[in-house]
Amino acid sequence: MSATIAFAGDPHIGVFARVLEDLAIVAPQAPEAFRVALREELDAEVVDTTIQDSAIVGALVAGNRWGIVVSGLASREEIARISEHREVMLLEKGMNAAGNIILANDIFAAVNPELPLEIAEEIGSFLRVPVLRVSFAGYKAVGKVAVATNRGILVHPRANPGEIAQLEEAVDIPIGVGTVNMGSGLVGSGLLANSRGYLAGIGTSGFELGRIEEVLGFLE
Repeated sequence: MSATIAFAGDPHIGVFARVLEDLAIVAPQAPEAFRVALREELDAEVVDTTIQDSAIVGALVAGNRWGIVVSGLASREEIARISEHREVMLLEKGMNAAGNIILANDIFAAVNPELPLEIAEEIGSFLRVPVLRVSFAGYKAVGKVAVATNRGILVHPRANPGEIAQLEEAVDIPIGVGTVNMGSGLVGSGLLANSRGYLAGIGTSGFELGRIEEVLGFLE
């Protein structure tokens, strides 16, 4: 099952939510139709919280089945809310927009190549996966330009062969390029997905939906 949807009229749905395999973290002000879609299309438990008192939780949270990495500027209440579902690691120095600088599933994590090696290794250890420092199409904010589930990885259409090769060395799942919202390469900002389904931004075309389904393994 799949659908296109907006968040209060905004097609950049990945900015406002973070989907793990079984959880969908979303701001409390999310429209009810958005919450229903997360539950029904992705079969995910909806977790309501702001991060840094902001609705852009997709930009500030990343993780997998073992843990969630959160901006170190999150409040105690926000951290406590997330801790009900996973162990939490805080990014407290330098780059802390976890959802933008980390791309993760249960198999691997990719991080902004400028993230210090010791922090990248700490993220990999915390999430219990190998970690790569890589960019896609020159974009260092890997979480904005790619989406990874346990069934496939969709990346910016201008990702180069060397960047794709780094992924291929780390994972044994399909990797492909695509767009959302009528040609945007910022697929992480316009697509929410897990192994059971996906939601794309309201502007995503039928052709783009077909590519998403092919790469993420939803074709019958």
